[in-house]
Amino acid sequence: MNITVSTCFIAVDDHDKALPFYRDVLGLEVRNDVAFEGMRWVTVGSPEQPGVSIVLEPPLADPNASAADREAMTNLLAKGLLRAVLFSTDDVDATFERVRAAGGEVVQEPIDQPYGVRDCAFRDPAGNMLRFNQVKK
Repeated sequence: MNITVSTCFIAVDDHDKALPFYRDVLGLEVRNDVAFEGMRWVTVGSPEQPGVSIVLEPPLADPNASAADREAMTNLLAKGLLRAVLFSTDDVDATFERVRAAGGEVVQEPIDQPYGVRDCAFRDPAGNMLRFNQVKK
């Protein structure tokens, strides 16, 4: 039996703000852009990993969710309390400089972690924390 990751989800409150960050700053390719019942899902992914996609979805995209639950998710997203994806890079310092130069909100500058990686962190335009790490050689 072989199990692999194919898709993960990141909640965003404004796809038109999120898309330039994920496409133009991070360099991910847009694979799909779908609207349904007043909502929108944009799928992006690394050209280096064609089998792994990230879906940028509305906060709590479940049509059966209560209004209170939607509001709670929107509030958590606005506070930056939702974690998102951890990206790997072969040069965390260059990635940090590229994202910072593009206006990315820095959460943590690159540091060597005691668990064997050098990493940094940013918030995306919706407030999600994205971490970027490089395995020490």
